[in-house]
Amino acid sequence: MVWHRILAATILIGGTAVAGPPGAVAQPLPSSRADLAYSYAPLVKRVSPAVVNIYTTTTARVQRRLPFPFPGMPQAGERVQNSLGSGVVVRPDGLIVTNAHVVKGADEIRVVLADRREFEAKLVTQDERYDLALLRIDGSNERFPFLEMRDSDSIEVGDVVLAIGNPFGLNQTVTSGIVSAVARSAGGINDSNFFLQTDAAINPGNSGGALVSLDGRLIGINTAIYSQSGGSVGIGFATPSNIVARMVAIGEQGGRIVRPWLGVSMQRMTPDLAAGFGLSRPAGLVVKEVYANGPGADAGLKRNDVIVALRDHSIDDEASLRFRLSTLHVDSTVPVRIVRAGKELTVQLKLASPPEDPPRDRSELEGRQPLSGATVVNMSPAVAEEMGLSEWRPGVAIIEVKPGAYAGRFVRPGDMILATNGQDLKSVADLRKRVAAGISSVSIARDGMVSTVQFR
Repeated sequence: MVWHRILAATILIGGTAVAGPPGAVAQPLPSSRADLAYSYAPLVKRVSPAVVNIYTTTTARVQRRLPFPFPGMPQAGERVQNSLGSGVVVRPDGLIVTNAHVVKGADEIRVVLADRREFEAKLVTQDERYDLALLRIDGSNERFPFLEMRDSDSIEVGDVVLAIGNPFGLNQTVTSGIVSAVARSAGGINDSNFFLQTDAAINPGNSGGALVSLDGRLIGINTAIYSQSGGSVGIGFATPSNIVARMVAIGEQGGRIVRPWLGVSMQRMTPDLAAGFGLSRPAGLVVKEVYANGPGADAGLKRNDVIVALRDHSIDDEASLRFRLSTLHVDSTVPVRIVRAGKELTVQLKLASPPEDPPRDRSELEGRQPLSGATVVNMSPAVAEEMGLSEWRPGVAIIEVKPGAYAGRFVRPGDMILATNGQDLKSVADLRKRVAAGISSVSIARDGMVSTVQFR
C-alpha cells in the first residue's frame, strides 16, 4: 500500500545543525557542447547510501458488522496495514529524518539501506505540526553513511537538484530537476507552510526522501506534491533543511520546536495598504497591536509599523515570518527591519517564549447541551503557538472534540468560541456558567471567518 494523504489538491508524499555556506553558490554554466555531456552518476553514488526506504506496520482495530451475531462472538477485530516511505540518515549513528505522516501510529518500523540491508528503527520524536519525525536504527554500533545539511537559504531558483526516494514501492529511485521557487507558501500541508518547490519528479512513497544539491548536501525533505491525479505534474514541495536542522537539534534532546513570540499582532500588507503607507510594493506585515511588556514593546515597535525583514531575510507574509521564527532560538536577539512613517529603521528584538497567560483552565464540557464533548482552554500565546496560529486573541479555544460527540457537528479543534447567546465570551470560567444557564447560539471563529450557529 502506497502511503499518501490527500488534502485539497495537495498530496502529501511524504545538538548542532550543520550549516552550509553563508551566501548563494553560483553553478558554473556550460561553455561548450562537451560540457553538456555530464552525468550525475558520481554524485548519486556518493549520496544515495544515506537515503533509506521505510516500511511500517500498523495494527488497527476494526468493528465487525454481523447481520446475525451469536452470543460470545467477538464484535471487533484487527487489521494489519503496511505502508512505505523514505528517509535520510543525517548522523553516522543512524539518526534518520522522515515525514511524521510516514510513521504515524506505526507499531513496527523497518528501514532498508541502499545496499539492501534491513534494520529495525525506533521513533525518537515527531512533530506533526511540521510533519517531521526522527528515527534511530536500533541495535547497531556501526557508522552509517549520512548527508550533511546545506543552508537552504543559499539555494536559488534555477539550481539543479536531485530527488531520491522510494516512489510507489519501486525502491530507491533518483530524479532530477531544478528549484522552481524558494519560500513557497502551500497552505494545508504543515504548520511551517514554507517550502522549496521543484520540478524533479516526486510521487507517493517519496515522503521523507532527500532533495540534494549538486554539492552533495541535503537541502530539503520531500514532503508534498500538487496534483489532481495522484502522480507528479512537476510541482513538488520540500521542507527546507534549515527547519530540518532545527528539528534534529531540538529532537535529539527530547524537546520540540517552539516558535518564539514577538508580542505583537499583525496583518498582511495589501496593495491598498501599501499605497497608504507609501510603499513601492505590497510586502511585509503591518503591526496592529503591541502587547504590553512583550518583546515587541521592549524593542520599541509601534502600531502601524511595517515589518519588512528579520535578520536580513525578507518578510512578505505570515508564512515567511512563521518559518523564520521557527529556525530561531528563544532568548536570542535579532535585528528587525521596519518601515515607520515612510522611513526605514532597524530595531533589536529579544525573542521570548510564548507565555501561558492566562492559565489554560482546561475543561471538558459535558451534559445535554450543544458543546457537549468539546474540550476547551483559555487562549494564550502559548496555546496559539501549539495550535499553529500566527497570532492570538483573548478568548476560548477548542483543542479536542470526542469522536461522535454532538459538538463535532459544528466545531472542531482550532476553533475559537467568540460569543454565546450574542454576548462576548472572555474565559473558560465564563463559558461554564453560560453552559449551565443554557445556550441558544454560539459564534465561532475559523480560518479568519466568523459564523453563528443557532439552536432551538
